[in-house]
Amino acid sequence: MVAELIVVTGPPGAGKSTIAELLVSGFDPSALVAGDQFFGFLRAGSIAPWLPQAHQQNEIVILSAAAASGRLARGGITVVYDGVLGPWFLPEFAAATGLAHLHYAVLMPSQECCAERVRQRRGHGFTDLEATRHMHREFARARIASQHLLPAGPHDTPGASAAVLRERLASGSLLWRQP
Repeated sequence: MVAELIVVTGPPGAGKSTIAELLVSGFDPSALVAGDQFFGFLRAGSIAPWLPQAHQQNEIVILSAAAASGRLARGGITVVYDGVLGPWFLPEFAAATGLAHLHYAVLMPSQECCAERVRQRRGHGFTDLEATRHMHREFARARIASQHLLPAGPHDTPGASAAVLRERLASGSLLWRQP
């Protein structure tokens, strides 16, 4: 029995982890795959993932996370993947899952909102404001179909955003298949 894979992505500070945690609790059985944890496996020689020279490293790490996510879903466990996964990596990620489809949701609050959230973080492994702004620009420039975007205003609560995401999942509007 194959379960669903739901990718919750966006730039740093978009609310991915908070919303993914709310979303995953609605499935049984379920697994939360935190993509950032895969970068935590790297030791000597790792490159900050937002730097251009990290492309090959990022591809290896993201494909490893995809393979783990796909294996869980193929085993009948609904997976919520929480991580920075721009559309530039989506075809490779999807192929590495071994699944016929996945659900792709891009959270896109304003750059100011993301930067402020990152600035307020305590005890979080990522607090680089320049990299936050850079990654927000990358998502903003990317060609993302409107059906996959979940814009968020400064007054949207995580609960409300998770509810919208659940509605979009139920309607099938977040479905992504390899072109």
